Amino acid sequence: MNLGMKFSISTLLITLLSMSAVQAAEVRHPNGGDAKAGKDKSALCQGCHGEVGISVAPNFPNLAGQYPQYIEKQIHDFQNEKRVDPTMSGMAATVTEPQDLKDIAAYFGSQKPMAGKHGGNKDLIAKGQALYMDGLPETGVYGCKNCHGDDGHGRAPDVFMFPVIGGQNKDYLLKQLKDLRSGERHNDPAGMMGGIASKLKDAEIDALVEFISEM
Repeated sequence: MNLGMKFSISTLLITLLSMSAVQAAEVRHPNGGDAKAGKDKSALCQGCHGEVGISVAPNFPNLAGQYPQYIEKQIHDFQNEKRVDPTMSGMAATVTEPQDLKDIAAYFGSQKPMAGKHGGNKDLIAKGQALYMDGLPETGVYGCKNCHGDDGHGRAPDVFMFPVIGGQNKDYLLKQLKDLRSGERHNDPAGMMGGIASKLKDAEIDALVEFISEM
């Protein structure tokens, strides 16, 4: 075998191995979940959250493009009663295998990220944008962008405790902020969101959700 043939075979092997790695990466998510398997496993979830993670009703959150590790944490919190919801607490209890949860989370996380529906109140949007970007220094409200990113798509996959919120449903956002403010929801890291929400008035929450839901 001449040198040129050896080189060609080596190149072919490297190419085939690289292709296999890319194909595997398309299915296996960094959270250890198999997005392809997760599509079928998420059938019950799709009844409320939609086939590709865009929910069927405004009170259910969109999951499309959400950090899989964040989805996993929320399900664990429902299972451990750190977070309570009449529907989700029961649904979370049906996911008994850790790999199933990883696969489901990987499936929704691999979908095209949620995007806002435009046409809201322009005045509220402008006020909400100012709050989101700059916060309210005079009352100690931190600008949302510092944790959730300028575009509402979080900071990075390895900082999943700050979820994707841009394009999330308005009704869902409104309830979560009010629940965090009242303490009804208290599974946020170190109580950070509860502390911020407690300083927001109803009008400020209304403005924020109007802007965030259109991002």
